[in-house]
Amino acid sequence: MKIVIIILPIVLLLIFLFLLGSFKLIIKKYLIISILWGMLCSIMCYFINRHIGNKVDLEYETLSQYIFPAIEEIFKSIFILFLILKKRIGFIVDAAIYGFAIGTGFSMIENIFYLQTFEGTILTWIIRCFGIAIMHGGCTALFSVIIIGTKSQRKNISLQIIFSFLIVYIIHSAFNHLYINPMIQTLEIIAVVPIVFIFLFKHYQNQLYNWMRIELNSEVDLLRIIKNRDFLYSRSGQYLASLKSIFSSETITDLYCYLEIYLELSTKTKRNIMLIESGFPIKHEEDIKNKLKNLKELHRKIGTVGIITLTPLISMKYRDLWKFNLIKY
Repeated sequence: MKIVIIILPIVLLLIFLFLLGSFKLIIKKYLIISILWGMLCSIMCYFINRHIGNKVDLEYETLSQYIFPAIEEIFKSIFILFLILKKRIGFIVDAAIYGFAIGTGFSMIENIFYLQTFEGTILTWIIRCFGIAIMHGGCTALFSVIIIGTKSQRKNISLQIIFSFLIVYIIHSAFNHLYINPMIQTLEIIAVVPIVFIFLFKHYQNQLYNWMRIELNSEVDLLRIIKNRDFLYSRSGQYLASLKSIFSSETITDLYCYLEIYLELSTKTKRNIMLIESGFPIKHEEDIKNKLKNLKELHRKIGTVGIITLTPLISMKYRDLWKFNLIKY
């Protein structure tokens, strides 16, 4: 029975996400790693917290309310920051899923320690363990959502990391402060978290539709102009031609090549997203890796100034760079 209680949160998480239809743009490998990272974090935090408890002259209650939540949230957030750094998360709902997976893995191990330490009925164990799982998953999911939303809007990421951490720390600490009936506490969490996830899913659908509709149309039109060799007579072509007084002819050529490859890959990526969302397999092409390699080399050659110069023609926000990771899957 204890084994069932321990794995119950992860089973319910997977069922909920499957019913929500949110697996389509999730990379399964990173979802599994997220769960495993959460489990590893729980083990590390257990020994770190125990060491601190032995060294610091504070009551266990004080440590669990103020110190332990900070340590646990820091460790859980590391893998989320890694995924964002590597541009493996594109949308808010993806961030929430990875974050919730980390929290679920963390709570599974924490529940093992809990079941070995505390006495109680089976019902009390189920309620308490499920409440812990939702709290940990919800906190890391919220941290992920705030960060990815910040990246998409090009806000100061360092300040937002601090702000996000403070928010989830306060929630985690408040959870440890509340000594009310476990059933009431768990029911409150169950009532709130699914509603938040459903809202995120609806927001994600609208966000994805707007992003695809607006950008895909403009990119296809611009790529068609380039392919038809009418680019020099377009406003985009005239914009690049006006840069001859600033850049060398070689750099202008590199900017043109970067623009063409970027648009081609971007439209193919959006095609892949539409195929995934519709339940169809992705069309793999032999030249994709070479074009990604060429794009990376051109990015190095034109540098940051060149990229900034192209922003009037193409969007270079976080999600626009993330999408190139999706084209390989």
